[in-house]
Amino acid sequence: MNIEAWLTLGIVAGLFIALVKNLAPPDLLFLAATTCLAVAGIISPEEAFAGFSNTGMLTVAVLFVVVAGLRETGVLDYVGHHVLGKARTETGVLARLAGVVLPLSAFLNNTPIVAMFVPVVIDWSRRNQIAPSKLLLPLSYLAILGGTCTLIGTSTNLVVNGLMIESGLRGMDLFEISLVGLPYALVGLAYLFTAGRFLLPDRKELLEQLGESRREYLAELLVQPGCRLIGKTVVGAGLRQLPGLFLIEIDRDGQTIAPVGPDDVIEQNDRLIFTGIVSSIIELEKIHGLIPVADPDYQVSPSEQRRRKLCEAVISPASSLVGKTIRDADFRATYGAAVVAVHRSGKRVEKKIGDITLRAGDTLLLQVRPHFLRAYRHDSAFYLVSDVDHWRPIRRDRAWISLSLFVVLIVLMTTGVVPIVLSATLTAVLMVALGCISSGDARRSVEWQVLITIAAAFGVGTALQNSGAATAIASGLVNSTQAWGPIAALAVIYLLGSILTELITNNAAAVLMFPFCLETARLYDADPFPFLMALILSASASFMTPIGYQTNMMVYGPGGYRFTDFIRVGVPLNFVLWLIAIALIPFVWPF
Repeated sequence: MNIEAWLTLGIVAGLFIALVKNLAPPDLLFLAATTCLAVAGIISPEEAFAGFSNTGMLTVAVLFVVVAGLRETGVLDYVGHHVLGKARTETGVLARLAGVVLPLSAFLNNTPIVAMFVPVVIDWSRRNQIAPSKLLLPLSYLAILGGTCTLIGTSTNLVVNGLMIESGLRGMDLFEISLVGLPYALVGLAYLFTAGRFLLPDRKELLEQLGESRREYLAELLVQPGCRLIGKTVVGAGLRQLPGLFLIEIDRDGQTIAPVGPDDVIEQNDRLIFTGIVSSIIELEKIHGLIPVADPDYQVSPSEQRRRKLCEAVISPASSLVGKTIRDADFRATYGAAVVAVHRSGKRVEKKIGDITLRAGDTLLLQVRPHFLRAYRHDSAFYLVSDVDHWRPIRRDRAWISLSLFVVLIVLMTTGVVPIVLSATLTAVLMVALGCISSGDARRSVEWQVLITIAAAFGVGTALQNSGAATAIASGLVNSTQAWGPIAALAVIYLLGSILTELITNNAAAVLMFPFCLETARLYDADPFPFLMALILSASASFMTPIGYQTNMMVYGPGGYRFTDFIRVGVPLNFVLWLIAIALIPFVWPF
């Protein structure tokens, strides 16, 4: 290797050490490495920053907006309830994710699938007090495994298939790779259900970041006609799974049901009285047809809700509200607000919320107009007025629009009528234009750290190719197997593909290794298909680092993972799948 190759490997080694030791955020480290490679002249400035115009990176960016539109209109809440809602354990969630993600990933782009389920899994984790780090990494792995089951499951398969046709070989059938890909995926799934579960990190501190103080509120909610809770038991409705929430009473036509049992059935027009923390009260409010009744002025119209916010306000001794019931306080006329729930000094108030006589020190959860904080922050009626973080009104009236746009996006991606980046961008623009998400929320939904890391990684991959480092390593490893026959060469090609896909993009690894597969087959006077199938599977098998595959990077931050987590969970998985591939490939495609 020349000096440029050694210098490149040195910079890449330094990058990996810094990532393992968490010396700086990943985006900063990759930008630093790419800049150093450009300054050294190994890549040009254009090559260093070409990743920022890469269509794959841009597709990821606009898909963040698409998924945010699905979340803002309540579609993801609906999916989460039906896919994960009845799951009570970590194993149950994993089984449900496998049943949906694996088949979807076999035919669709992995990125939007993972992007759709990340917020759903995080919400379920928070409600059930299970660390999201136990589920998000398996989510990414499931998408990768599903992509190995068909020709169109991942772009790597299509890239290699195109190279095969250009080289005069026959192309693959749609399900030809399934002969190995399906058992390959099932073995990976079995690993995630067994040994992999115990290797996943348990980031409890992330749950604390997702939660908030344990201030308990009392809330009374009315079950309106059409609510999905009607006819379900308390357990079946999922009202026992929200953390920090307790259903203390059901008021049915003036008759009180208390204590409430898990098998009690919810009926139309029931008044459900809860005590719980803010996040759980907000989760209840997201259920269509379940509305707070503490204040008749509460806005339930989605269009009106978009012009309102939630805030907390503590009543002062000088307030005119002291001594009045919530029903008589007339919040709409006085403050332009409506009461959602009330908290009193850590004590559970026994009365119905509308009959509570307010005292100094009571904390009210209010639905207010945007100017409320500015107008009443220094008002003598309140000690403290503060926003409720992360609350957004659900744009339910736009749910059918966002879902229709997403279906159209999937069809366009599947058929290839329009390039993926254009179809994703068009969908994101229409999400904003048709009111599924505001332009400000669309900008805030983009995970810039993920995008910068992906874009900068392209520069590192280009340097490995330009310097000759990748070619030199590949040649040495492949040539070293000639004394042991084609099985050893097959094993090394798979192993090398797995390593390269962690260093550079999966497509780049596949393109780089393709000529070595053909040359190895020629030297052994063998059919090139088994070597090419090993390349396809290994290039997609990016389990050992967060940088080798986009879906790994997408769960890296939300799961609170460290670089070493991927090594600990991914290395055994890669080893098991390596053995499966080496055993099955020669059986399906003989040498």
